[in-house]
Amino acid sequence: MTRNRESRILILDAAERLFAERGFDATPTGAIADLAGVPKGLLFYYFPSKTDLLRALMRERLDLDPIDTSGLIAEGDPAQSLLNVTGRIRELQGESAVRRVIVWREHRTHPEVRVRLRDYRSQLQAIVERVLGASILHPIAARRVRIAAEAWVAIITTPTLPAHSPSNELAPAAPGDELAGPADAADLPALADLISAGLREPAA
Repeated sequence: MTRNRESRILILDAAERLFAERGFDATPTGAIADLAGVPKGLLFYYFPSKTDLLRALMRERLDLDPIDTSGLIAEGDPAQSLLNVTGRIRELQGESAVRRVIVWREHRTHPEVRVRLRDYRSQLQAIVERVLGASILHPIAARRVRIAAEAWVAIITTPTLPAHSPSNELAPAAPGDELAGPADAADLPALADLISAGLREPAA
């Protein structure tokens, strides 16, 4: 790794940590440079503005393409397959504050984050469809699989509304809980069963 590339990664790492801890608006660029151990001028060399830093994090650290779905498929068990996908996404969230916290907190106020979140959900939709389709052993219309996948993605990516919230606006979930959706994580198996019930082979 070249020194220049290492400095850029250190800056991104510092921004990811501080944006997750403090929020984008409450994080000064000086704090990012200090945590990264680089001169502030070098930060601006790579990222002319703090928004450019946010864009880079969204572009480079919110990507599901590397997921290997072969180990997530439970043949003949769509519900377990849905849970397997969700478990893998949770593992990835645990490794990345971008996936776990930042995108869910900042998408309301930053258009570039909303765009990347839509892309992220589209990637997740494709993954769920692929795993579901491979888990179903009887012939089934692609439309039914697509609708089931859409429903599951909605369940696991809708931020929760805290019980103490005085408004009707959805508030971000607590860090680490963004994939709990509108139900507690303990309810996901029952929800997976409900979704998979619509994929069963019709009775003759």
